[in-house]
Order: sequence, then C-alpha cells, then structure tokens
Amino acid sequence: MDFQQVFAKLPETQASAPGRVNLLGEHTDYNDGFVLPTAIPQSTTVELGLSSDSHHHFYSENFNEQVSILDINHTPSGFASYIFGCIEVLQKAGHKIPSLSVYVKSSVPMGSGLSSSAALEVATLRALRQLLNLPIDDVEIAQFAQQAEIQYAGVQCGIMDQMASSLADTEHILFLDTRTLERRVMPLPDNAEILVIDSGVPRTLATSGYNQRRAECEEAARSLGVKALRDITDVEVTEKLPEPLRRRARHVVTEDNRVLEVLQGVTSKRFGELMNASHASLRDDYEVSVPALDTLVEILQKTEGVFGARLTGAGFGGACVALVKSAQSKDIATHVLEQYKQAGYTGQILVPSLGLSDAA
Repeated sequence: MDFQQVFAKLPETQASAPGRVNLLGEHTDYNDGFVLPTAIPQSTTVELGLSSDSHHHFYSENFNEQVSILDINHTPSGFASYIFGCIEVLQKAGHKIPSLSVYVKSSVPMGSGLSSSAALEVATLRALRQLLNLPIDDVEIAQFAQQAEIQYAGVQCGIMDQMASSLADTEHILFLDTRTLERRVMPLPDNAEILVIDSGVPRTLATSGYNQRRAECEEAARSLGVKALRDITDVEVTEKLPEPLRRRARHVVTEDNRVLEVLQGVTSKRFGELMNASHASLRDDYEVSVPALDTLVEILQKTEGVFGARLTGAGFGGACVALVKSAQSKDIATHVLEQYKQAGYTGQILVPSLGLSDAA
C-alpha cells in the first residue's frame, strides 16, 4: 500500500525523523538531568495531504490500520494518538490545522526502546511545518512532540527522545542538558562503535512502571526541598530518604554524574565502565530491567571486544546498547546472540554497527 492507494491522490508533502539510542543518562531527562543519545539509521516517514472531507484520516503501513477521527473531542488510541496529539498541541498554540490525510511508514523498531513514538511525533510535526509553512524551529518541534506524548499518549516523558529525534544525527553523540536545552555534539572515544541488540521482550511505556518512577522522583525531590533531582550532586544526600525513594534518587544522581564525567572526555574503557555501572543502577536502584535484559547485558559485558553494555530506553524490556571495539561488532553480535539463545532467549540485531565521526 502507499498514500495514493489509500487516499486516492498523491501526498502534498512528506518528512522523516530518526529513532535514537541512548548511550548514557537514563531516566534523568524528566529530572532535568543530562543525557547522551544519538540518532540511529532507521527512521519514520509521514506523508501528508489535505483530507477530502471534514475528518482526519490516519493510515499506518506497519499496522495496516486506518483510523478516521470523526469526533475531535475523542482521543484515538494506538499510533493515531501520537499524530492526533501533534495536531492538537499545534492548534492549542494558535496554529490552524485543516483536516488531513496522513500516511505513516517506519523502519524504527517498535517496543525496543529506540523511540519509535518520538520519531513519529517529530516526523508528523516536520511534515505539518512544511505543508502549512509553520514558523516553528527544531527545538519547538521537540517541545510540541513532548506535549503530544504527555497529553494524548499518556506517557509522562521527559524531552530527551524528542530532542534526539529532532536534533541528533548518526555522526555524533548529542550531549543535552534537559533543563536548559544546552547541547553540544561529541565524538565517541577512539577505536569504538555502537552495537544495539533487542532482548526480544517488547514493552509499552504507557502500561509499564514508567509513570510511577517519575512520580517517585518528584516525591523524592519535594522531600529534599529541590526543584528536581538534578539539583542534588552529592549522592550521600539521598540516604535520608525512605525506600524506594532513596534508591530512585540515588540512581538519578549517580547517572547524572556518569554523564558529566563523559562530557569531560574519557577513554573507551572508562566509557564502557560507566555504561556497566549505569545498567547495575537501573537494575538494582531503579528496578526497570527484566531477566532477559540482564542476561543479554551480562553476556555482552563478558565478551571480548566489548567495553561496556547497558539497557537503553526506559527498560521494562526492549534493547540494550554496547560500546564495542571498531570493526568487531558483527563477530561480537554473532557470539552474543548464540550465547543468548543457549540461555533460553531470542534476540536480534537492531543496529549492527554505528561508528560516529569526530565532532566538529
């Protein structure tokens, strides 16, 4: 199927946006903290045209599903909620949006923690910007995308995914301060590349413990008398909190410190050690890992040529990311997936080799 087959006309414009993999800084963005994502080669494309009637019509090639919005007071579910959310937040900001026909196709793995939802939101907003000549920049697109996910998809997300999809590329790591939106591009350490493997355990943030973790962090910040956990730099301060708030806050504080250490410049070996420590913290203090992810990460960490590995995305399933020696990711992935299968799980390579260039 294509746009013309579904809507009996050609699209008037289209736009794409990439998924992302986060190397370090997990569950810190909604705590005003620091993150290190990069874009991945897979992307989502949205094709747009004016609707032939007074209703919005959305079609997903991946789901082979069409949704028509007949009542603007009723938020649709599934993939359509993200598109509808983007339209609504633009309208609330004063931009008049006509009735649309929308066709979506994506190569971003879904349910793997690589931000397929943010890619859909950003691609939708980019296409709307082109179609309607909207005066919004890339940062505003990320902000509108975040609002859409919170208000219409039910995920109380931070802004990392949307900023990465809107501003990152596959050539650099993007350092982002999620409070100030200060950002800079960075190279990977020498002799390293990125490998992403799926655990085979799908997850959906709206039905996971994601929103609960955010609520616990907000409660911890209130108890410590700060705006957000980003404002705590000494991990000892978190010891006064009751459980599980103490462990939640300890993860956020130590994770921010890990990102800031990378920002100062580290070797591949040290970067890997920080990734390993991040996974342990996500597993033990933040409790967002699952047995399959722990097994996959442990196999990676024990494999020759791997500097470090951790879950990526919010957890509760999905993928893990590894920092590996250059030109060795294929052999490493083959070995790891074989060991993973012997442990009783089935995984797959999502990003076989992502080598980043020197930052400008």
